[in-house]
Amino acid sequence: MAQSAASVAVLSSDGIAAPSANPGSASSLERPDLIQQNGQREVFCGLTSIVWLHRRMPDAFFLVVGSRTCAHLVQSAAGVMIFAEPRFGTAILGERDLAGLADANEELDRLVKDLLERRPEIRTLFLVGSCPSEVIKLDLAKAAERLSRQHTGRVMVLNYSGCGIETPFTQGEDNALLAMVPLMPRSDEDQLLLVGTLADGVEERLTSLFQRLGIGLVRSLPPRSSTELPPVGKGTRMLLCQPFLSGTARALVDRGAQFVRSPYPLGVEGSRAWMAAAAAAFGIDPATVAAVLDPLVERGRRALAPHREVLAGKRLFLLPDSQLELSLARFLQQECGMELVEVGTPYLDRLLMAEELALLPPATQLSEGQDVERQLDRLRAARPDLVVCGMGLANPLEAEGFVTKWSIELVFSPIHGIDQAGDLAELFSRPLRRRALLQLP
Repeated sequence: MAQSAASVAVLSSDGIAAPSANPGSASSLERPDLIQQNGQREVFCGLTSIVWLHRRMPDAFFLVVGSRTCAHLVQSAAGVMIFAEPRFGTAILGERDLAGLADANEELDRLVKDLLERRPEIRTLFLVGSCPSEVIKLDLAKAAERLSRQHTGRVMVLNYSGCGIETPFTQGEDNALLAMVPLMPRSDEDQLLLVGTLADGVEERLTSLFQRLGIGLVRSLPPRSSTELPPVGKGTRMLLCQPFLSGTARALVDRGAQFVRSPYPLGVEGSRAWMAAAAAAFGIDPATVAAVLDPLVERGRRALAPHREVLAGKRLFLLPDSQLELSLARFLQQECGMELVEVGTPYLDRLLMAEELALLPPATQLSEGQDVERQLDRLRAARPDLVVCGMGLANPLEAEGFVTKWSIELVFSPIHGIDQAGDLAELFSRPLRRRALLQLP
């Protein structure tokens, strides 16, 4: 099962993650036993996170150290035309590199030098590990230190792993942000820190709402300029925008940030609770929260109504892929009236998901990790109306007559916040409407 050492935790008395003696135990939940799976998995590569990270930080460049397959994957996922100059690339490991017959570090130094000469606007360079670079034990951490010394004052060089062997694809962002945390300056000033990549328009809207609530200073990680890292300290209230940032969240707590517990900002109710939790952390009167948010909530519910007509009563099966599954399940059950057959997640982090777990119906069947053949057996036996899964499973399931939704589309789409709730619901109602249209009399 894909799982880092810090990925599973329970809440300790001081609110900081403490290791669980039995990480997968569901004894604290009044629900069916958690299904733990440790077998063949269908996962999308963590390199995919580059697609949204490079758009977020225009002055950063992501250099994958990997194979031609890695290059094709990232370019295909990003939809980049061959004559464009994107802010990512691949240092190809050839047969001589993989066989240890060539000095990969020497070639990497040359490539980085040429890249920086050609692209003077680059201020932060991420060396991104892949399956091939990890297999040959290429130490990119040392390479990043060496290149930082070589190009001092010109560029900041960081490294992280996007290897897809044992991680869900969204964990690539967690690894990238985790690499930035040690470089964040120290400050104990009061601030709200939004952690996780959001679409620029969505972030601007949410920042405006927080300021209307009375939170004066709102910063983001990752920042829009990679060299302008936000400070962190005892005055920092950390609000996660994404549920897959386990390593980053713990590193920020170690730097003094206060973790604000809340559901995630998916749907009307989840987004309201998310913003209300931040307001409570700053001592803002609930009446002020209601005055600012309730008109938006009413408008968001109206936007959900036509999609609820399609989704209500439909049975949903979520396979583990994006780490958004629990939040999506909560939204689709509570606000859209869907019935949950099974909710799978790549790994269950009880610290980050405590609020979402509390909102799921007691009878919800949860599964952690994946044994894909057994999970598909359960899916075929249940015959759900809609399956949320990775791209590798979607087409075969469609061929078997199932209606599917690609989970990766949910990461690429602007779905966070009350204003986006209707658009989020449409992503699930659309495949059901399409199937209904195809089933002509």
